[in-house]
Amino acid sequence: MPIASNEKLLYTVKEVSELIHTNPSYVYSLIKAGLLPALKLGSVKVRREALIKFLADNEGNDLTNPQNIYALNA
Repeated sequence: MPIASNEKLLYTVKEVSELIHTNPSYVYSLIKAGLLPALKLGSVKVRREALIKFLADNEGNDLTNPQNIYALNA
């Protein structure tokens, strides 16, 4: 899969937290719960594709507590 030169392949936990408007400890809780796949290359990183899949898979869910996910009641 070709990657555009301006497209990041990996994000740090801090970058993910900024992208999804939360804090790094919450991102770590998503990783620990097994909801957001990550790898460690010096520090913990999240692949761009994993983040996109996580967001798509959880659209319409309340993720306030990663241990107790349920559908939003809009």
